[in-house]
Amino acid sequence: MIPFLFLFVVSGKSKIKVQLIIGLAVVVAAIIAIIFIVLLVRLKAKSLSSLKSLYFHLTSKNDERVEAFILQYGSLAPKRFSYSDIKKITNSLKDKLGQGGYGSVYKGELADGHIVAVKVLRKSKGDGQDFINEVASISRTSHVNIVTLLGFCYERLKRALIYEFMPNGSLDKFICNQGSLKNHQLAIKTLYEIALGIAQGLEYLHRGCATRILHFDIKPQNILLDANFCPKISDFGQAKLCETRDTIVSMTGARGTCGYIAPEVFCRSFGGVSYKSDVYSYGMMILEMVGGRRKNVNVEVSHSSEMYFPTWLYKQLEKSEKLNLDRIIADEEEEMTRKMIVVSLWCIQTIPSNRPSMSKVLEMLQGSLEALLLPPEPLLSSPAPISLQNSNTTSSVIMQVRPYSDFLYELVQ
Repeated sequence: MIPFLFLFVVSGKSKIKVQLIIGLAVVVAAIIAIIFIVLLVRLKAKSLSSLKSLYFHLTSKNDERVEAFILQYGSLAPKRFSYSDIKKITNSLKDKLGQGGYGSVYKGELADGHIVAVKVLRKSKGDGQDFINEVASISRTSHVNIVTLLGFCYERLKRALIYEFMPNGSLDKFICNQGSLKNHQLAIKTLYEIALGIAQGLEYLHRGCATRILHFDIKPQNILLDANFCPKISDFGQAKLCETRDTIVSMTGARGTCGYIAPEVFCRSFGGVSYKSDVYSYGMMILEMVGGRRKNVNVEVSHSSEMYFPTWLYKQLEKSEKLNLDRIIADEEEEMTRKMIVVSLWCIQTIPSNRPSMSKVLEMLQGSLEALLLPPEPLLSSPAPISLQNSNTTSSVIMQVRPYSDFLYELVQ
């Protein structure tokens, strides 16, 4: 009986002790959990504060760039609009004209009734450097073949550019060889005038500005056409400003669009990056304008590349063949077309120093076909210099005695 009572007492005390231990453990665990939660909340708050601080530091830095730009240009700086102004101008972004990797373009109307195109950039697009670059570049220009920037908006991640409205949109829709767009093909004379206008615009950027501007993204999508098909160079997001005396510029990474990028831009072993890189892009674009770069040519060759069509065209010119393009070319248009092709073939020479300046491009376009020599064959070989001369039926090709080195020297001046 007594041992049983003793066990009962001992068991009762143990039970109470176990309960106390469990209770104490729960309290300690709760305290630890509370401390952990408090620390976690404080750490998260600190992280958010740090991220917020970093965000405001970066945005403040970008705001400082914009403010510095406005102070630098003073009254010459384009007008700055608020984002609420942008919403009002575009009627809450209703009339979309197009879109791309940069964002979207909307049709709008200023308070004075002026119709404009508003390019609204994506919120996630970079640190704002491309935006500031574009505003700074275009603000330095004043030329009939350069698009006019009327204003801009910069409110942290909300950015927009306001341009003059171009009724005929971009050049690419008129030179595409697909579907119903064939009905919108422009006459060779119109294409020639467009090529001439673009060349004048580029020549102005390279030599006419106090600070030389290299565009680095010349392509049909970045050429806008007004009501009279006067071309305007646009989209200066990848442009680089440099002193006029600088021949070679330093760059980190490639700029431009695949198919129009000069070889030296993505591989320095071809030569230094300079204004000649814009010349290459111009040449590739003109070849596309005259009906070519997207065409599949059914001839016996063992390779296919961006240089494929230029090489095929070169062979036609060399053999005095009548041009076989996707368009019907009248006899009076043949010489004009050949001239554009020959000039383009000079522009796309692999070695930058072999390409003409835009001043020389203008001279060649405005000169006679007979005065032009065929350049070395694209990529593959360097044939003897050849001059082009018209016959009564179609242009023929004859050998020219004039030294190639002399002609090349004149080209690069």
